[in-house]
Amino acid sequence: MSQINQLELQNLRHLIYSHETSAKKLEAYAQQATDPQVKQMFQKSAQDARNTKQQLMSFLN
Repeated sequence: MSQINQLELQNLRHLIYSHETSAKKLEAYAQQATDPQVKQMFQKSAQDARNTKQQLMSFLN
């Protein structure tokens, strides 16, 4: 893969941070949910956000 420029690096870092923040918020929502289906939806969404964060972080290597 070719090297990324500074703007791309800045955008990538922003996306990584955003997905981590989203995952934390979704996990907090899951902990507060009383409906099992809603809880599961939030947990899955949090995991999806963490997975995407990991994929984005792979571009930094």
